[in-house]
Amino acid sequence: MNQNAAIWLLLVLAFAAANLPFFNERVFGLFALKGPKPFVVRLIELIVLYGVIGAVGFTFERMIGNVFAQRWEFYATTLTLFLVMAFPGFVLRYLLRR
Repeated sequence: MNQNAAIWLLLVLAFAAANLPFFNERVFGLFALKGPKPFVVRLIELIVLYGVIGAVGFTFERMIGNVFAQRWEFYATTLTLFLVMAFPGFVLRYLLRR
């Protein structure tokens, strides 16, 4: 896989993973809860999916070439970007009237 394809695939996967907790009532899309899913569970899902997407990105980086060491600024920036990608799902779930 070339670098350009890996970047676009990672962005699409990140967008889908960021919105997954808001578009279904199952935990990680697998386990059903009794009643509606609380916001805290959605937030935990979001953090775990951020870690999964980070691992996929690390794997892509390792496949393409050298892995670069990252400091806390990188993770703060990517977490913020992941939360921005989750904004459409949050708006549809909590801010729009049905």
